[in-house]
Amino acid sequence: MATDEVWKLPAIVNRFLSSRAAIPLAQEQIGIMISILGSSETPIQNFLDLGCGDGILGAAILGAYPSARGVLADFSEPMLDQARLQLKDYAGQLVFKNLDYGETDWINSMKPHGLFDAVVSGYSIHHQPDVRKRPIYEEIFSLLEPGGWFINIEHIAAESKLAIDLFNKHIIDSWYDMEKKNGGTKTRQEVADTFMNRPDKDSNILLSVSIQCEWLREIGYEEVDCYFRVYELAVFGGRRPN
Repeated sequence: MATDEVWKLPAIVNRFLSSRAAIPLAQEQIGIMISILGSSETPIQNFLDLGCGDGILGAAILGAYPSARGVLADFSEPMLDQARLQLKDYAGQLVFKNLDYGETDWINSMKPHGLFDAVVSGYSIHHQPDVRKRPIYEEIFSLLEPGGWFINIEHIAAESKLAIDLFNKHIIDSWYDMEKKNGGTKTRQEVADTFMNRPDKDSNILLSVSIQCEWLREIGYEEVDCYFRVYELAVFGGRRPN
C-alpha cells in the first residue's frame, strides 16, 4: 500500500479526527485563515477546500460566509463521509468530489465550477512529493479569480531539531492527557511509542515554508507570507493579482 493510501482506511481517519484536539493552536490557525479571507474587498462566494478531510475549513468559511458555495475535494471516501455529515445543513450549497489532486488531470473536474474566490487546504499537500507540490500551487493559481486567495494550513519541515522535539512533546503530552481523561491505562512512554510509530507517519513529506513561499512568489501570487507558525505547523499563502 502506498504511504498516502493509509488515509483511505477508516481506522486511520477516525484516529486522526479523535486526536485533532492535540494540534497546537488549531483554532487560532483557522481564525487566521478567516482573517486573511476577510481582507478581500468582496465576500467569499465560491471556494474550494482541497484535501478537505472532514470539512473543518469549509465549515469555518461557511460560518463566516453562510451564503457561499463550495467544492470539497478529497481522495479518502471515509473523510468525505465525515464532511457530508458535518456539513449536512449546507448540502444544497456544496459539491463533494472524490479525487486525487496528486494526478494532474484533477484540475479538469474543477472547471465546471468556475473560478474560486478562495482555495484553502489543511494538512494535506504535504503528503505530495516535493516535485509535485509546486505544480499543484500553479494549478491552484489557475483556478483563482483575480484577487482570490490561496491559504495553506500545513505541516512543514522545521529548521531546527529543537522545534521538532518541542512539536513531538506537545503532541505526546496532549495524547497522554486525553488517555488519562478517557480512563486509559497507557503510560506516557506507550503513548509516545504509538505516536512515533504511527502508520501514517511515512506519508508526511515535509518541506520548509520559506521554499514554498518562494515558489508562490515565482508563480505570481502576491501578498505571499507565512502568516502564522508554531513548531512544524504554518499558515501561509498568497493572492492572485487583480
